[in-house]
Amino acid sequence: GPKVTYVPPPPPDEEQAIFARYQTGMNFDKYDENVVEVSGLDPPAALMSFADTNMCHTLTVNIAKAGYSKPTPVQKYSIPIILAGRDLMACAQTGSGKTAAFLVPVVAQMMKDGVTASSFKEQQEPECIITAPTRELINQIFLEARKFVYGTCIRPVVIYGGTQTDYSIRQIKQGCNILCATPGRLLDIIGRGKIGLHNVRYLVLDEADRMLDMGFGADMKKLVSFPDMPQKDKRQTLMFSATFPEEVQRLACEFLKTDFLFVVVGHAGGACSDVQQNILQVSQCFKRDKLVEILHSIGNERTLVFVDTKKKADFIACFLCQENIPATSIHGDREQREREIALRDFRSGKCPVLVATSVAARGLDIESVQHVINFDLPSTIEEYVHRIGRTGRCGNTGKAVGFFDNNSDSHLAQPLIKVLSD
Repeated sequence: GPKVTYVPPPPPDEEQAIFARYQTGMNFDKYDENVVEVSGLDPPAALMSFADTNMCHTLTVNIAKAGYSKPTPVQKYSIPIILAGRDLMACAQTGSGKTAAFLVPVVAQMMKDGVTASSFKEQQEPECIITAPTRELINQIFLEARKFVYGTCIRPVVIYGGTQTDYSIRQIKQGCNILCATPGRLLDIIGRGKIGLHNVRYLVLDEADRMLDMGFGADMKKLVSFPDMPQKDKRQTLMFSATFPEEVQRLACEFLKTDFLFVVVGHAGGACSDVQQNILQVSQCFKRDKLVEILHSIGNERTLVFVDTKKKADFIACFLCQENIPATSIHGDREQREREIALRDFRSGKCPVLVATSVAARGLDIESVQHVINFDLPSTIEEYVHRIGRTGRCGNTGKAVGFFDNNSDSHLAQPLIKVLSD
């Protein structure tokens, strides 16, 4: 393809913008009702408040500024486990605070160990590598990391595909303690000798089931088999997701120490209970009419519409605009600049409807997404759980509608019934 020249705009540097956040919802305290199961030997005691850890003052202040008043269940159990130096696999519902569950203890430990600011040099040696399946998600994790390291000498950097490679290299050269990266760009930069791995103490896989399956499994194996990557007993490996199918749990064991701990909050792979789910039987030929009917009835409320192909994402967005419903689309064939503009227009409310493929199914945390519509249901129940989890986050409520077509979706009937009844 043509040479990629896109350089993303730098994120804002004012303190107010760094700590920008949205409000927790009325059901935030309900998280505490979730049953938490910890499997493995000698798990450390859960954390009751952020004040219970002996984190340095700067980090405690940053946690408060970021709006974290009390830990959610996944944070209560994960933070002490990570601070104790144990490997971890954690499964908790969408929107329940998994990103902070790994960032807070990693930053705390790095500061305790006296991590020094890395200066400008050709090859950087980060202490922590965080990897996630999509560009939008890895950028979101980076923006979250900036909150916790604010006022410290720890420097997070984000690199992802669709942007100029030289730009990624320039960012890294300026110093890098925490590297947030998508798998392809990460392996490319390591291959160019710009990243040395022998200092890596923390390897974090977010959306770990996606990182270990057919999509990125080979990349992850390649990453841990680089000669200078510390062996699994010499590093801490942390895996987080809302879904962990059993076959992926088996794969995960190759990356984790034998005494790793497995934390499950609520039902493993269960849907978020703050999302009201409706399934409508709609055949293919009536889906567009039904979509327009629903969107007209909900007015300007922010809505994410999932479809199964990239072409259809553009087609449906275009069709909605003709129906006077401002919409935009996001998928893997759009240039990175276009993807970022689409997301910005959706976040700001300029386009209250975003039509997306599965590229937007995982991790994305966008304020006031009130509705998720599965115009096409996905091929797996895990994907369904992630998609509807774009709403009902952080104790807020949301609604999800799925169009079920007997001809194409019968494979999902049984697992859907289980998720709905759970």
